[in-house]
Amino acid sequence: METRIFPILVNTAKLEMERLVVYYPKIGGLPNIEIQNKINNTILNNVYDQIIQQGYYENPETEITGLWELKNNDKGILSLTLINYSYSGGAHGNTIVKALTFNIETGSTYQLSDLFKPGANYIKVLSEEVEDQIEERDIPTLEKFTSIKPNQDFYIADLCLVIFFQVYEITPYVVGIPYFPISIYEIEDIIDEKGPLGRMLS
Repeated sequence: METRIFPILVNTAKLEMERLVVYYPKIGGLPNIEIQNKINNTILNNVYDQIIQQGYYENPETEITGLWELKNNDKGILSLTLINYSYSGGAHGNTIVKALTFNIETGSTYQLSDLFKPGANYIKVLSEEVEDQIEERDIPTLEKFTSIKPNQDFYIADLCLVIFFQVYEITPYVVGIPYFPISIYEIEDIIDEKGPLGRMLS
């Protein structure tokens, strides 16, 4: 019988500097402190990467607020998003969303390709799903959508794989961050049974 892996403890930590307040997740309670530290360091490194990307250190006018959302915390898979909003003048600010999906037994992070069987044409399959939703939901795009990137942003939310795009990546600013939830049952035939989506199905 497979051992059930229960949800782990996830608290909120705060990074505060001049013109910047960012809330981010910090995990605790793992039996292996090295893996716990590995996950927390990955999260914090990505928090700082977002701050750098948004020009906080370059532009003294930049103000940043950040929060996070828990998407999945079950079956040994932790999936979450870091959401930062920056404003440095002008008509509007800019939001960046970074998703991280961890194996809490190893501390490793998953890329999109890790979710599928070796050789599976996941880019084509997921692109068609996104294209269908763009049409069904009448989402305006900057140009005709053709394909996701091999390392497209994603997170896992229970029995859904959610593909998303940054502001201006495929849509005008008014759309914000476009999210495309895909039931994992619809793509079950290409899912790696040993990967995180395979765990969700078990």
